[in-house]
Amino acid sequence: MQKIRKGDKVVILAGKDKGRTGEVISMKPKEGRALVRGVNMVKRHQKQTPSQEAGIIAKEAPIDVSNLAIADPKDGKPTRVGFKILEDGKKVRFAKRSGDVIDG
Repeated sequence: MQKIRKGDKVVILAGKDKGRTGEVISMKPKEGRALVRGVNMVKRHQKQTPSQEAGIIAKEAPIDVSNLAIADPKDGKPTRVGFKILEDGKKVRFAKRSGDVIDG
């Protein structure tokens, strides 16, 4: 079970976007990187295709997972993630800062 998953709200801990928050669009676990919506924007030259116009577009670049932290469900501040097993036998992630369950 991964600590950060697609759809999680995360806080950027380092880099040009330090302190900003966003939602994880996709994870690349083999590379140890993640795409976060609206963060680490870069400009790329786009070749014209039948469906898309040519020009310079802005898109998200991957961020190393070590520079991300889950946003605490209570106050939105960065928190570490722990795992625990509930009474019904389900394994869940929880925020170590507040103790709240992150999913499920």
